[in-house]
Parts: sequence; C-alpha cells; structure tokens
Amino acid sequence: MAPNDSADTNGTAAQGAGGVGRRKAVRYIVPVAVAGVAAATIGLVPALASSGDPDLPKITAQELIERIAASDTEQLSGTVKITTDLGIPSLGGLAGSFVPDGAGEKGAASADPQKKLTELASGTHTLRVAADGPDKQRVSVLDDASEYSLIRNGDQVWAYDSKSNAVHHAEDKAGRGEHRAAPDGVPTTPKALAEQALKTADGTTSVTVDGTAQVAGRDAYRLVIKPEQSGSTIGSVTVAVDAENGVPLKFTLRPSSGGKAAIDAGFTSVDFTKPDASSFDFTPPKGAEVTEADEAEGRGKAGAEKAKGDLSALEGMNGMNVIGKGWTTVAEIKTPDGAALPSEGSGEMPAGAQQFLDALGDKVTGKFGSGTVFKTRLVNALMTDDGRVYVGAVTKDALVNAANTAG
Repeated sequence: MAPNDSADTNGTAAQGAGGVGRRKAVRYIVPVAVAGVAAATIGLVPALASSGDPDLPKITAQELIERIAASDTEQLSGTVKITTDLGIPSLGGLAGSFVPDGAGEKGAASADPQKKLTELASGTHTLRVAADGPDKQRVSVLDDASEYSLIRNGDQVWAYDSKSNAVHHAEDKAGRGEHRAAPDGVPTTPKALAEQALKTADGTTSVTVDGTAQVAGRDAYRLVIKPEQSGSTIGSVTVAVDAENGVPLKFTLRPSSGGKAAIDAGFTSVDFTKPDASSFDFTPPKGAEVTEADEAEGRGKAGAEKAKGDLSALEGMNGMNVIGKGWTTVAEIKTPDGAALPSEGSGEMPAGAQQFLDALGDKVTGKFGSGTVFKTRLVNALMTDDGRVYVGAVTKDALVNAANTAG
C-alpha cells in the first residue's frame, strides 16, 4: 500500500525549505524556459501516466522538501514534455512582435532565446535536455521538421534554429553569468518550477505528502501544495519527487476553476549518469547566419528607443505597489500623473479596437471607479479607466477588492 502521509504543515515545512534552499545553491538546473512566469509556467500524454503506486517508506512533507533542497544531482539527460494551457491563443506567431526592431537581421532574430523561448508559454512541446554541472547544459526544443537548441559550454553560450539556419552566440569571459542560456526569471525544468512554488509557500499554504507515483520509470513521492487563502486562481501544485535523489520529475499546476492542468512539465525519460561530453559541443553549420549577443543588444536598444516614441502614453509606468501577500498578492501599476490609458474616445486608439478589447474583458465598477478585467486561467488583470493596472494570479473579485483597497 502506498504511503499517504498528509502532513499538513500550514506553511511550516515550506518556510524551512526556503532557508535550506537559500543556503544551498541550485547547481544543476537545465535552462529550459516555459515562460514564465514566470511563472509559471498541463495534462501529460499517457507516457507520463502512473504505472502503479510504488511502495515506499513514509516521509513527512518537511522531510521531502528538505530532500529537494539538499539534492546535489548535477548530471542528467532525458526528454521533457511540457504543456501549457492558460486559456490564451498560441504565442508562436506573436513572439516576434515583442522583439524590438533591429534585434536581429534576416533570419538571425529567430535564434535569440528572448524571442524563441516565449513560444513555450502555450501549447505542447517536447524537449531533450542534458546537464553536467553548472557550466555544461543543453536543451533542444523538438518540432516536427526542425529543432531549436540552447547550449552552454563553459563561457560559451550558443542558440541554433535549424529551421532558419540562424545562430545566436554569447560569451561570458568574466564568468559572471551575464549571458545565460535562457532569460532570467523564467522557470525551466520541473525542479525550477517546484522551487518557485515552494518560495510562495508560507503561512498561507498547506503542504502535504499525498502518496507515491512512477514518473519516467522512477519511483517518486507526490508533494501537494495548496493555497489556503480564498481568491487565488491556483488550486493546487503537485510535484513528483524522485525517491532516491530528491530531484523533481514532474510539476503540475491546476487552476482553482477546475478542468485540466494549466501547466504540466515532466520527464518522459531520464538518466542520471554523466552525459557524453559531445552533447555540449557546437560549431555553427556551414552557411549559418551568426549574430553576436553584444551586437544584437546594441541594435535592440536602438529599436527600443524607437518603440518608446510609439508608446509615449505608457512612458513612466513604473510606479508599482504590492497589495496583499502570499497567493493573493496583487501588483498595482500607475501611469505617470494618473494619465488614462489610450482609448477610442481619446483618439489614441484605432476605431473598433476599443470594442474588441471590451469583448475580451468584463466591465467592473467599484470604489476605485470603473475598468475592465482581462482574464486567463491563471493571471488576471484589471485596467481602470483612469490609467491604473492591477494584476495577479487572483480572481476577478479579488482584483476589484484590491483596487478598492488601494483607493
């Protein structure tokens, strides 16, 4: 019979894990972005389904979290399947629109990680990963007829898009990690996702062990994290933790609204032996267009300056106020001098665009005035008519309450 230790810590275990985690560097994480945010950042195919609950010794939530934090596994290779369903259209065709003009030329921009990896924020993707310590990492995003790879080997970071035969290259001679193989703040493997979730787990959280599972042929414990606050759009987070080495093998986030998982990332196969050294070698293919990161950064800054002129109405939107705590935290962003956001009536928004935005959101009113709530399955945003924005992984009512509280 599988152990079912529902050791409800009410956040105590999670607080302990935060301390352990800060003391021990995470050294093996493979840089595979799922955008996001974040955040995080899924109902997996039958290959990931449990093949029977293994019979493992009982363990408390506190002990399991400490096992994750203490894991020193630095070498692995395998295949990861990621599915993200936030209830928004695929970002594949939109990713390029967020890269400033001049960030690349011809096909080179398609190899820039800042652009390419945003595509992982929606849909289902298969990734092949390998890691040998903090300085040797590789991840390849596999499509039907092409492959996108990120490789870090010492101070050399390469990105290659086989579809466009484009290469993006960065060099970190100072060893300061200035050129990472993936954008900062983007959760990557199940381990990276789990660590972000555990940072959120505090006195507003229930953390329990809910039996066992098998993932990618490995015996694992199931760690379940649930918000105890009302108003969160996150229902639960389940992390399958390798019973032998403490490595998270699968991460599943389910929304409080029910239905299939919003984010699910897990190994379909995994091997914890040392990968072959050739896995981290890369030479640009013949005829490939190579863009150096420093050059692209310069062109990107020029494009950003141009874009600033086109977005003058949003200039100075940097006054952020944090409302609440834990799972119901809401960020309030104000435009400078209380300037209203562009609207059709002001002549700053194309005819018909306002009606389109209104159709996507819900009109709301309160002490704050009036505005529109735009919703996904996890993150919602309230844009008020007087130029304020409230955003968080909270329900529409929680956003309105936050806006009313802020006045």
